[in-house]
Amino acid sequence: MKPINSFVTAIAAVLVLIAAQHASLAAGRGPRVVIVGAGMSGISAGKRLWDAGVRDLLILEATDRIGGRMHKHNFSGVNVEIGANWVEGVNGDKINPIWPMVNDTLKLRNFYSDFDGVVSSVYKENGGLYDEEYVQKKMDRGDEVEELGGKLAAKMDPSGRDDISILAMQRIFNHQPNGPATPVDMALDYYRYDYEFAEPPRATSLQNTEPTATFADFGEDAHFVADQRGFETLVYHIAGQYLSTDNAGNIVDPRLKLNKVVREILYNRRGVVVTTEDNSTYSADFVIVSTSLGVLQSDLIQFKPQLPAWKIIAIYRFDMAVYTKIFLKFPRKFWPTGERKQFFVHASSRRGYYGMWQSFEEEYPGANVLLVTVTDQESRRIEQQPDNTTMAEAVAVLRRMFPGEDVPDATDIYVPRWWSNRFFKGSYSNWPIGVNRYEYDQLRAPVGRVYFTGEHTSEHYNGYVHGAYLAGLDSADILMNSIFNNVEFKVRGKYHDQTAEAK
Repeated sequence: MKPINSFVTAIAAVLVLIAAQHASLAAGRGPRVVIVGAGMSGISAGKRLWDAGVRDLLILEATDRIGGRMHKHNFSGVNVEIGANWVEGVNGDKINPIWPMVNDTLKLRNFYSDFDGVVSSVYKENGGLYDEEYVQKKMDRGDEVEELGGKLAAKMDPSGRDDISILAMQRIFNHQPNGPATPVDMALDYYRYDYEFAEPPRATSLQNTEPTATFADFGEDAHFVADQRGFETLVYHIAGQYLSTDNAGNIVDPRLKLNKVVREILYNRRGVVVTTEDNSTYSADFVIVSTSLGVLQSDLIQFKPQLPAWKIIAIYRFDMAVYTKIFLKFPRKFWPTGERKQFFVHASSRRGYYGMWQSFEEEYPGANVLLVTVTDQESRRIEQQPDNTTMAEAVAVLRRMFPGEDVPDATDIYVPRWWSNRFFKGSYSNWPIGVNRYEYDQLRAPVGRVYFTGEHTSEHYNGYVHGAYLAGLDSADILMNSIFNNVEFKVRGKYHDQTAEAK
């Protein structure tokens, strides 16, 4: 009986779709658009469509809130950011579009992150600091190689066909040709690359990270958001410009539906039908899918018919990285504080093992909270073990780093699990070696009436908040270009000559 039931259900969905489409045309109204996901990209796409006169919008969000991977969490009495935390790219020639909203409009508490102090705060695996001059020389050499890598990348074909990994670039310039071997070399290499891209140099594209467009375009500074309203306030601010809110600022608009887990998207040349886990169906002319890349790589949403092979291959060629911020509460401070002491590094013989630490004395005074960041394989390992095991491991590391201090047991811990969460399946995308502008175009390209957005579709700023914001605007523009101007999105050729086009 199951095949017959499935057939009947499919036919019914198609009939609903066709009827809704004809009703839309008969009424002479604008297009109806369903947006899947209420993170930064989905909300910014909705705002762009609304401003352009597309009024018939419906946003379906799987969780009980908006914001996606911008999410505050109350940890031991203070709201901390378990997802996006920084406005990265500030004080450059161009203005990061996120910065004026955060700093001027919303006036969210934020703090300049002084990473220069890292060289004076690299701790040996068994305690004590490395000599600052020794660390600085290694840091300077890393800076030199990174600059050489940027010059090499600039000489490569803009299409990306000549791209190599960051590790290959390091080998070319005889910088750790066999990879960093000593604990301090591994720690600094991790700080420079994994801490930013959440994957190691062997996996990360040179041409798409050297120089990193975010810093080259918007400036080298980074500001840490530590406002009790939460960084997600930014998403609510944008949403509130076209969705109804109550006096407290809560969104009460019926066009936003929370706890609606999309499981199926049926599409054809007439329109789309979106089905949620509670068996609700929503018909529309178009759908914009703003889920994470990790969700696209999972089986959460079934597309019918199946997405074409070129689209599926593009989705799987990009990496969904995992970046885990572990929060630890202590009864008292035992770590150094003050100028140039905001960040400190554990130089382990095991790459990325509780390596990057951050104190919060300025951001959350008196909270006695430390943050340690892990990524990639360590993130996946830690997500699968009990929190008390993670707490014991982290405290053991601190006791080795500070052998002369009476390091107490931690009293609380919070471990975000972005990779295990079926609504995210990771933290943010990383551009891997072997993927060029052609695959990027395929990743963001629509399939019929199904459009795609998300930080992973931002050509220059993937992985960043501003990338998610701009991607939403870009995807909405692609849709509107098709609707109003009859201009379809074109995927550039595999080895498209962008230099000639620019001329």
